[in-house]
Amino acid sequence: MDIARILAQEFSVSHSQIDNVLELLSEGATIPFMARYRKERTGSLDEVQLRAIVDRFTYLTELEKRKETVLESIASQGKLTDNLKKQIASCLDKTVLEDIYAPYKPKRRTRATIAKEKGLEPLAQWIQSLNQPQSAKVSSLETEAQKYLNTEKEVNSVEDALGGAADIIAEQIADKAEIRAYLRDYLFKNGVFVSKIKKAHPEGSTKYEMYRNYYYAVSKIPPHNILALYRGEAEKILTVDIEFDTAAVLSELEYQEVNSKSAVVRQFYRTTIADGFNRLLKPSLIREIRNDLKQYADLESIKTFEANLRNLLLAPPAGMKATMAMDPGFRTGCKVAILDETGKFLEYQAIFPHSGASKQEQAAKTVQQLIKKYSIELIAIGNGTASRETDRFISDILKNLDSKAINVMVNESGASIYSASDLARQEFPDLDITVRGAISIGRRLQDPLAELVKIDPKSIGVGQYQHDVEQKLLQQKLAETVESCVNYVGVDLNTASAELLKFVSGISSTVANNIVSYRNEKGKFKNRQELLKVTKLGAKTFEQCAGFLRIRNGNNPLDNTAVHPESYSVVKKIAQQSTINLANLNQNTDNNPISKLDSLNLQQFVTDTIGIPTLKDLIEELKKPGRDPRKQFQYAEFQEGINEISDLKEGMKLEGVVTNVVNFGAFVDVGVHQDGLVHISKLANRFVSDPNEILKVGEIVKVTVLEVNEKLRRIGLSMVD
Repeated sequence: MDIARILAQEFSVSHSQIDNVLELLSEGATIPFMARYRKERTGSLDEVQLRAIVDRFTYLTELEKRKETVLESIASQGKLTDNLKKQIASCLDKTVLEDIYAPYKPKRRTRATIAKEKGLEPLAQWIQSLNQPQSAKVSSLETEAQKYLNTEKEVNSVEDALGGAADIIAEQIADKAEIRAYLRDYLFKNGVFVSKIKKAHPEGSTKYEMYRNYYYAVSKIPPHNILALYRGEAEKILTVDIEFDTAAVLSELEYQEVNSKSAVVRQFYRTTIADGFNRLLKPSLIREIRNDLKQYADLESIKTFEANLRNLLLAPPAGMKATMAMDPGFRTGCKVAILDETGKFLEYQAIFPHSGASKQEQAAKTVQQLIKKYSIELIAIGNGTASRETDRFISDILKNLDSKAINVMVNESGASIYSASDLARQEFPDLDITVRGAISIGRRLQDPLAELVKIDPKSIGVGQYQHDVEQKLLQQKLAETVESCVNYVGVDLNTASAELLKFVSGISSTVANNIVSYRNEKGKFKNRQELLKVTKLGAKTFEQCAGFLRIRNGNNPLDNTAVHPESYSVVKKIAQQSTINLANLNQNTDNNPISKLDSLNLQQFVTDTIGIPTLKDLIEELKKPGRDPRKQFQYAEFQEGINEISDLKEGMKLEGVVTNVVNFGAFVDVGVHQDGLVHISKLANRFVSDPNEILKVGEIVKVTVLEVNEKLRRIGLSMVD
């Protein structure tokens, strides 16, 4: 199988593009590196296209290996024909391959194999010979079956003999690839998911109430419903089945398989087909359909998780500014951590603003002193217990204080997971777990990406049924998403943690730790070339990672841009032609006319390795050197006086932050410690098929309260005017 040719056809790209992508992949190139710095070779394929090609390449490579196993197995049985070999060679689907292999696949002892052991295969073949339009009519099968009676082999009656022959024929029919393909298609198009809640669970007693008497077409069932059904079944609350018109299926199978005009043979086949369908085909194919739907639901759920995670990681940073980070609490007080403009921990205080007037007064004095002492510009408040009360406390202080500081509510999902992790213990071995949590809250306001990469994505709270999906695939796709985001933004080489560095193109965990160790020992990196002095960071790794690492105020201003070192010489020529002073890249003045770049003839700079696509990227980078591609920072202002779910009333209009987007809508934090749901039908004044078209995690939205259920802690919201 020519995999490159197949990929070129499937993705509608040239054969040379595929060859180059596969060659780069074999050389150890990462997807971000290929997408950003090898556009000439890939034909400017983007990350999404490249990942799809790599995934399909992996699938087809695995398929080829499986084909080898199948061919060897069939050949060893002496049953490999030229036609069968061609069928297998042209197959592009794992399911179809297994259907072709089914009749030849070594089986455990089945009723058919036991019948063969009893010597009943010739009887089965004789009956099959009668199943022809022109075959002679027979009045009875019993006479022939009488010849196969054998007490030693436990064939004690004619019924035993005919039953064994039927088992052999039933298995052969069940193994036919065309039969399985037809039935799989029929069940998918015409099957209906049916679920019931078991009698042990009375009405209103479970979260699966909507599935009490549930019917949904297999072909149309939403992925989140599939995962919910399977979870309810696993928890032994639901019974789940796929129902369909059995009579119609049997009628079609009889039409395909029964050819004889003899009433005796036709009746034998009808009975055999019904048995084979109910005993072999039906359970096997329903299991396959369910597994296929599970894979589909997993992929859709993972896609949703990926989209949410991407939006969360790429949330606008408030900026590297002096920050007061607060993990609120009532009885245990508020933990206050001070961070400098690089995210370095400076000081910790515990205050008790919610424990009486005297302690509140002391807490206010402490906060004021800290704000003045460290020139605090940002105050990050975790959105957990006592968050709204703490936010109000800080707001009151800032009203009476000559300070430019702003207080922002920060989603603290996963902060407690981080604070108890080995990584947190390594970073802050002498700090209490609660202080580490406060530091994490502050840092994720300064730069969400740099801090959130330290937390297992599954703990961040933006998934949908993430614990029900295939975990290995989930882990792989989330890691790819983090890698994509990190390399899209770029990383400050002199401040990045090892946890952040390991997601940079080409950098392993070992190399990431070595970079940090080198930095701790030698001081800040002065230029990108210095990376080559890091242990185990060779030329190949340097090629992959250098363009994604930034050095502020280093020896070379280009080191703080996305320009790859391999293009520095070309950039210098461009600068000379346009009379730009690279030392003053950020200035667009008469002395440094960045605008002249637009009028350059790029063709004059084309080389064997650098073409127009890369040159256009270089021009854009020179126009906005070291730019952060993330959006401008904004934050929600929760309505004063709305602190608990009991404060909400139907019809209220509030501002909130989108915390999670799922297939059936979006969850929004309106500041009452319980996210409300905007159902997909309430997202817009039009039909919405995908909530991600309307909203993104972290987006600030206006909502109207539709419903409040304090008992179940459910809030219904709407974005429809």
